[in-house]
Amino acid sequence: MKLVIAEKNIAAQKIAQLLADGKPKADKVYNTQVYRFTVKGEDWVSMGLAGHILAPDFPDEILFDKKTGWYSVSEDGEVLPADVPDGLARPPYATKRKPYLANGINIKGWKVESLPYLTWAPVVKKPAEKEIIRVLKNLAKKADHVIIATDFDREGELIGSDALSCVREVAPDVPTSRARYSALIKGEVTAAFDNLVELDQDLADAGESRQYIDLIWGAVLTRYLTLARFGGFGNVRSAGRVQTPTLALVVERERERMAFVPEDYWQIRGFGAPQDDPDAAFKIGHATTRFTDKTAAETAFAHVEHATTGTITEVAKRSRKQQPPTPFNTTSLQAAAAAEGISPARTMRIAESLYMAGLISYPRVDNTVYPRTLDLKGIVDGLASNNPALRPVCQKVLAGPMKPTRGKTETTDHPPIHPTGQGNPDSLDGGQKKLYMLIARRFLATLMGPATIENTKLAIDVEGEPFTASGDVLVDAGFREAYPYGLKRDEQLPPLEQGDVIDVRDIVLEAKQTEPPARYSQGRLVQEMEKRGLGTKSTRASIIERLYTVKYLKNDPIEPSQLGMAIIDALHTYAPRITTPEMTAELDEDMTHVAEGQDTQDHVVEHSRALLAGLLDTLIEHKDDLGDAIADAVTADARVGACPKCGKDLVMKTSAKTRGSFIGCMGWPECDVTYPVPSGVKVSPLEGDAAVCPECGAPRIKCQPFRQKAYEMCVNPQCPTNFEPDVVVGECKACAEAGRHGELVAHKSEKSGKRFIRCTNYDECGTSYPLPARGKLEATGEVCEHCGAPIVVVETARGPWRICVNMDCPGKEKKATTGRGRGRGRARTKK
Repeated sequence: MKLVIAEKNIAAQKIAQLLADGKPKADKVYNTQVYRFTVKGEDWVSMGLAGHILAPDFPDEILFDKKTGWYSVSEDGEVLPADVPDGLARPPYATKRKPYLANGINIKGWKVESLPYLTWAPVVKKPAEKEIIRVLKNLAKKADHVIIATDFDREGELIGSDALSCVREVAPDVPTSRARYSALIKGEVTAAFDNLVELDQDLADAGESRQYIDLIWGAVLTRYLTLARFGGFGNVRSAGRVQTPTLALVVERERERMAFVPEDYWQIRGFGAPQDDPDAAFKIGHATTRFTDKTAAETAFAHVEHATTGTITEVAKRSRKQQPPTPFNTTSLQAAAAAEGISPARTMRIAESLYMAGLISYPRVDNTVYPRTLDLKGIVDGLASNNPALRPVCQKVLAGPMKPTRGKTETTDHPPIHPTGQGNPDSLDGGQKKLYMLIARRFLATLMGPATIENTKLAIDVEGEPFTASGDVLVDAGFREAYPYGLKRDEQLPPLEQGDVIDVRDIVLEAKQTEPPARYSQGRLVQEMEKRGLGTKSTRASIIERLYTVKYLKNDPIEPSQLGMAIIDALHTYAPRITTPEMTAELDEDMTHVAEGQDTQDHVVEHSRALLAGLLDTLIEHKDDLGDAIADAVTADARVGACPKCGKDLVMKTSAKTRGSFIGCMGWPECDVTYPVPSGVKVSPLEGDAAVCPECGAPRIKCQPFRQKAYEMCVNPQCPTNFEPDVVVGECKACAEAGRHGELVAHKSEKSGKRFIRCTNYDECGTSYPLPARGKLEATGEVCEHCGAPIVVVETARGPWRICVNMDCPGKEKKATTGRGRGRGRARTKK
């Protein structure tokens, strides 16, 4: 039996389908899915690993023995030597309080004193997927050949190497091979299994080096920042080898914006139009695009302020070629997708799903040059067959000449990201289809000719002052027929000749100021990270996502939070090398040397430990200074306004009991002011006059529901601005059946701000229904034909929404079976 080990279950299933003589049979070993099939009469089985099955970790302790020196003991009893520098204190210690032990140091607990030892602690690999490892070993015992078919990059090679180490524990002599492919399609996979190679251990060691170094730096810096100021609104302060300098880039740009001193300038602009066609108006502007002298601007404006005509003094036309784009690599795909509203992290998740479905090639690549072996014509043929929307442009590409563009980076591991031309994209959801079409259109654009844009520039005399107008027209679409992204709308100027007189109107003098440097978008930050050597094609998106998760970044374009700025400012003061890209790039270069066989994993990891140890002494010395900065920043980030009772800060807090959010006063317990926070929304404070409610003096906040329009509100539920009158929406059906009269009344709680409908006899019948949190409510006087509950109308941003208030209505069950979602919650009836 041949055993195929893929990175994920879906890849194992796909490989089985592509290689099998007939139809693969799904089976289970213990509780793990595997796929059994035959190839030329031989039994095969494929299984997926769910990513990394072994995870690096630290032992609980580092121990010292006078004869053997420093060491640790793994869970299996293996003795692991630890290369702890002689400068660190050895036992016996004057105290036995943790982390100090009679014979060593405890590094499991988070203590500042243990951090220098943690820097040098040995790293052990522990099972992360015990059930999968159990299945892997079970199948390996029965296999006469094992084929590693994980993704071909550092990460995939490491995953395959870890799987192979587990196989060797039970089958040390079984032959092993490596299958490398760039797309999960028939031709690629078949060729890979027909041309098996050896696993690249150097590449795997480079991946493991990164894993170890990121663990060590992340653990030490995160524990340090957390211990520097333990407590507050979310205790753990994340940091890392790549994460910290990436955050520093954003903070540096924000500091540039804050230090920017705007300069005044003036512009004179208006409109012109042919005298025989006043509707064909176009923009005109003074030839001096920016006046830096106000007096000169006012003098020029005085000449033209009341002008009604101008004369064309020159007409210049010039054509320019816009060259087609280069093929997508990971970074350029993330940047292009971000411009279309898909974040880099989401781009990679979607791209992975498209790759697993066999619709695109491997999405983690640096290459921007198509290899000669890639069947470009076959891919275009496939796109034409499977994508009616792309068929016309595909036919133009096939008509030739088909000369692909080339980027600056050429590698031999994977081709640039491209569609496979196979599969049916009609089944894709919104985000998947959007990204797939971006990739498909980019691929077609790289095979097409340049676009031709004609520029027309007019020189105009208006009362002796020189004015200009210009317009661009796409006269030959070229590659733009396939790739319209970022294309500016045509600005067609009317046909005018030298000497023509035009009407001018609405000439104004505008006072403006220069703008500070723009903030990074997520796509631009990915490109900057690549330029500075921060992270890899596989990790950059997840690093940015992590910075958002730990609340160091917010919004897009990206702004650093007060906490993010405080951490970078403090680290820049006491350990500036941590915040610069140079040291991270140096370590990444070391790992590249490992992949190329020019250096060893042990040497590179020890080098990184030495760099970290050199920074840690100064950080520990200034722990309290950094802690104070963090505390102030955390409070600033959480602040939503001033307490109307005592004047202290009102901040966002999390209930230790319910884990829910609320707004509370920093003067607690002396001041007991608290306010509820709407559920399911992202809350941010307002600025200026809008930040204080004019009715009650409490703070006003901005609430951003998921995929809905943001709204502003006062945090005080009892504020008149939040008051809603009770609305009688109908008769209580339960009370009527019991022979009594009860009214169903829509009410908004003054305590919680929640809205609901409740019977006036609630203590007896217990009838209550939830309501949407927002939107004016109107009674219709009608009842639901399915359950007898009242029908109401809720005014939303999209218009009136007519609903039955009973969330358990049988009518809603019928709609759910046709694909519509269930309601917000269930109706409640007191038992």
